[in-house]
Amino acid sequence: MRSRWKSMAVGCILGSALLMSRPSLADDAPARQPGVWQKHEYSFVFLGFTSTYSCDGLADKIKVLLIAAGARRDSKSYPGACANGFGTPDKFARAELTFYTLAPSGTDTSGKPVDGVWRPVVLADRSPRELTTGDCELVEQFRNNVLPMFTTRNVEDHTTCVPHQNSGSLISLRFESLTAAPHGPHASVAQPGGS
Repeated sequence: MRSRWKSMAVGCILGSALLMSRPSLADDAPARQPGVWQKHEYSFVFLGFTSTYSCDGLADKIKVLLIAAGARRDSKSYPGACANGFGTPDKFARAELTFYTLAPSGTDTSGKPVDGVWRPVVLADRSPRELTTGDCELVEQFRNNVLPMFTTRNVEDHTTCVPHQNSGSLISLRFESLTAAPHGPHASVAQPGGS
């Protein structure tokens, strides 16, 4: 009988220790930082060796990258002026972008403040799911030309693109992006890669 009580007592002590060591929901919430939306307009011209996009296909891929990187959901990416028609690959495909990124409120006081959080982003093969190794050069150009318009930190870039082949190419870009905080009592930060 005593050993049974001892076992129950040990179980209660371990159970309460686990409950006490578990962080509260408030501890799980990411720290919020005030920010303001900044509007960007950019004409993206793709120049690659391996993949060729139609202008509408390029616009679709760029929108995926914008949203994954933390741009506001109402981002626009339209096919630019292309020599070839809809759906036809073009060596000089272009897309016209209009999008908003969140910047720390100390940099601009003209907009309405928004609660922001740092969200981890991973760009890799199939993250987001529309991205493949054939998009390697596109990710490189996005990183160089568009990503500087975002507020980012802890950037780790191991992307390597081999011209004229997919074999040996690697998309590996990780960073944290300042994005709008989720709303509601049970809201959580979106998954990495925006997927």
